[in-house]
Amino acid sequence: MYRTKTCGELRLADKGNKVTLSGWVQRTRKMGGMTFVDIRDRYGITQAVFDNSVDAGLCEKANRLGREYVIQLEGTVAERSSKNPALPTGDIEIIAERLNILNASEVPPFTIEDDTDGGDDLRMRYRYLDLRRTCVRNNLELRHRMTMEVRRYLDSKGFLEIETPMLVGSTPEGARDFVVPSRMNPGQFYALPQSPQTLKQLLMVSGMDRYFQIVKCFRDEDLRADRQPEFTQIDCEMSFVEQDDVINLFEGMTRHLFKELRGVELPEKFQRMPWAEAMRLYGSDKPDLRFGMTFVELDGIMKGHGFTVFDNAAYIGGICATGAAHYTRKQLDQLTEFVKRPQIGAKGLVYARVEPDGNVKSSVDKFYTQETLQQMKEAFGAQPGDLILILSGDDAMKTRKMLCELRLEMGRQLGLRDKNKFSCLWVVDFPMFEWSDEEQRLMAMHHPFTHPKDEDIPLLDTDPASVRADAYDMVINGVEVGGGSIRIHDSALQAKMFEILGFTPEKAQEQFGFLMNAFRYGAPPHGGLAYGLDRWVSLFAGLDSIRDCIAFPKNNSGRDVMLDAPAPLEHKQLDELNLKVGIENKQ
Repeated sequence: MYRTKTCGELRLADKGNKVTLSGWVQRTRKMGGMTFVDIRDRYGITQAVFDNSVDAGLCEKANRLGREYVIQLEGTVAERSSKNPALPTGDIEIIAERLNILNASEVPPFTIEDDTDGGDDLRMRYRYLDLRRTCVRNNLELRHRMTMEVRRYLDSKGFLEIETPMLVGSTPEGARDFVVPSRMNPGQFYALPQSPQTLKQLLMVSGMDRYFQIVKCFRDEDLRADRQPEFTQIDCEMSFVEQDDVINLFEGMTRHLFKELRGVELPEKFQRMPWAEAMRLYGSDKPDLRFGMTFVELDGIMKGHGFTVFDNAAYIGGICATGAAHYTRKQLDQLTEFVKRPQIGAKGLVYARVEPDGNVKSSVDKFYTQETLQQMKEAFGAQPGDLILILSGDDAMKTRKMLCELRLEMGRQLGLRDKNKFSCLWVVDFPMFEWSDEEQRLMAMHHPFTHPKDEDIPLLDTDPASVRADAYDMVINGVEVGGGSIRIHDSALQAKMFEILGFTPEKAQEQFGFLMNAFRYGAPPHGGLAYGLDRWVSLFAGLDSIRDCIAFPKNNSGRDVMLDAPAPLEHKQLDELNLKVGIENKQ
């Protein structure tokens, strides 16, 4: 037997017991004639003591241990004279009587500590070592507990967990597909699913009624901190439901997860906000409601006073940062540089301070009377000590998005984005379509199977750009953690949708004939949503990136630096697949 106890479970109640522990050497320390060895496993750390005066040979063997050696030791549990309150096992130690080195280790390339000296690239190359760190392992344990609670909750609501294929057909809408060549069907390709969208709809047609799956999805898109080429969804679908049915059930699941995993009680009902209002007040379809600073439009106040930047703008808007009038000129210049970064794209920033006497001092004083500045102050409801920040531009939507970035940055600087505070919101009534400059046509904002709002269906023939979708996103702390919609279940309406999206009947039949044909055999009204499991876990863990809650993530270039993937194929493999590669592989 390699162990009788783990390295995290011994307490004072075990004093005097003989135990066997196995694990990794965290560190060794020599003090006089004593050697102290911290042994670590997934469950914790326990200190072992080797006494040179009792067994010099055993103590010398302990002195030769290196970091990350795998060892087994036997001994007796004793009370520590110098207790360590930072460790659950800090009241005891093991008086070692036997030591067995199970496997020696080279010196690891970085320290296996929470505060490690390893950079991102190094830790990802040796991810199996990084996963030994308590902080990373805790994220995976949280992920495990979350999936168990999701399954428990959905099972209690009558959902069936059903797997769908990983090798499917490619679809033209949405992000780029990852494609897989078929050796048995030369010149033809599978795609890895971006989601099980059409498949779960077919499950509703088949009468399964309530389906879920914790499923891998794949999108070949540019990466950032909250994106990976492969990610995991909690994918759900329900029959005979309307929007309120879906929202109410999954509000319940959200409250359940927060209570069970974080001990947080959420409100009985989450706020709902139309997409148009979210964009008008926050410049984002995923607003962070942990703090205020809603946008105020100033066109009627600030135009026509000779400041050409504002006079020629299509949109003028600002935010009021409570109590931030103390910002120095250097800090304000830094904010100006922040909004002028290429990622944001503003041309400049106008600011105004509300002085203790109520007067307003702005960076454009020469263009405005105090009377006009007071009108601006009243529009914000600003008080003495507040700071007003204003952006303008020739495109209202783009300028709102710039102002959104400024609002989030001010929230960060003023400490208003507390990771232990949670604000939950449903954004509803999304536009059905958005215009693509690249494609020069309307594209589905979500996907082509989203049902339009019933009252907007007549607009499909006259003004499709104004049609709203029966779609909904759950947003927590400015992060879209999930979203979905009521689906189209009528063949004629689905055909109309494909027509608006530029599909010929032949192309629609080629790409989605299996779904349209299924609808002819009695499809029920249905809808659902998908949560991003990786984002859920990172939110609960207080992480800025989803990478540390995924066991083996890719870097920002989509590479697995540990496996060195993707990599070229040998010519023999290419020949078997009937493929020719335009870029010459250096093999």
